[in-house]
Amino acid sequence: MATTEKYIPRLQQKYQQDVVPALMKKFGYKSIMQVPRLQKICLNQGINGAVNDKKLVDTAVAEMSSVSGQKAVPTLSRKDISNFKLRRHMPIGAKVTLRSVNMFEFLDRLISVSLPRVRDFKGVNEKSFDGRGNYTLGITEQIIFPEIDIDKVSKMNGMDITFVTSAGSNEEAYELLKELGMPFKNIRKEQN
Repeated sequence: MATTEKYIPRLQQKYQQDVVPALMKKFGYKSIMQVPRLQKICLNQGINGAVNDKKLVDTAVAEMSSVSGQKAVPTLSRKDISNFKLRRHMPIGAKVTLRSVNMFEFLDRLISVSLPRVRDFKGVNEKSFDGRGNYTLGITEQIIFPEIDIDKVSKMNGMDITFVTSAGSNEEAYELLKELGMPFKNIRKEQN
C-alpha cells in the first residue's frame, strides 16, 4: 500500500520548526497557540482607466491569477460618481485572497524571487503596520513577478499586498514577518 505524503510548503515548515520557537523565546509565550501566525494574504489592484476600457480589468484578473496561483475576481464599484463617469457595480480592479498552502507558496516566491527584482531595492518599509498586527506592502509595477511576460504588458499597474496576522501588536507582527524572511529596511538601527 503506497503512502501519499501531504505537501507542506518550505516556509510553512520554517514557521513550524524555526519561527515558533524563536517567537516563544522572545515574547515568553506559554503555549504554541499564543504564537502569532499568518492567516491570509490579500492582493488588491485598482485599475486606472477601467471605466473606459473593460479589457484592462480582464487583463488584470488574468495577471493576478497567474501571479497568485489562484483565480482572481474583479472588484466592483460601490457607488455612482458622476465626475469619474463611474456607475455602481462597474468592474474597476482585481483581488484575490490566499490562505494555507497558496499563501505560503506566494510569500516564498515574493521574498526570494520578486522583491529582489525591484529596481534599487533596499528592503521594504517597516512603517506600514496598521496597529492591529497587519502589514500592507505596495508594489508599483506588476512586472517584478516572473509569471508576467513583460512583452505582453500593455499598461503598468501597481498592487497592494496585505499580510493579515493573528498578532495583537505591530511588534509581534514585525518579528513574525522578519522571522519568515521579509526583507525590512533597517530603519530602527539607522535612527540609533
